[in-house]
Amino acid sequence: MTSHATYSSITLEINGREHRLDIDNRTTLLDTLRERLDLTGAKKGCDHGQCGACTVLLDGRRANACLVLAVAAQGRSITTIEGIADGDELHPVQQAFLDHDGLQCGYCTPGQICSAVAVLEEAKAGWPSAVTADVADAEIDLDEAEIRERMSGNLCRCGAYVNIVAAVSEVAEARS
Repeated sequence: MTSHATYSSITLEINGREHRLDIDNRTTLLDTLRERLDLTGAKKGCDHGQCGACTVLLDGRRANACLVLAVAAQGRSITTIEGIADGDELHPVQQAFLDHDGLQCGYCTPGQICSAVAVLEEAKAGWPSAVTADVADAEIDLDEAEIRERMSGNLCRCGAYVNIVAAVSEVAEARS
């Protein structure tokens, strides 16, 4: 009788550090981060890719960690909320969330912040959204409608959206 291995040896680059793991091929990146690496910032909300609480950055782009298998993340640069700050200096988005009270219970906040960091880069690169007026613009103006559309994959049960939009808007304005 032949045995089919369900484990793989992988190396994940997370927040600039390499982690070597023997892992069941069916394990999600979210479960790997939380249960194997004690990186608990990304939260398990819906576990179906609908709430955004588990948002991390894969090669700088947003991803729902609950939908990505850990083995599929090998060879990619993974940034979690724990890797957003520069040492003790908060990322401008983190600081803006604090300044604008862009959180209440805080459960969704790590995913919101990771998304917001990516939103700023997407707009800077000229990537249009469903509400972008002129898709030929080289750089997108992150007005309220753009921010709301781009952040729509991240849900907040407390309803801190007004303050989240204000936080993202402040950072976007500071960058222009």
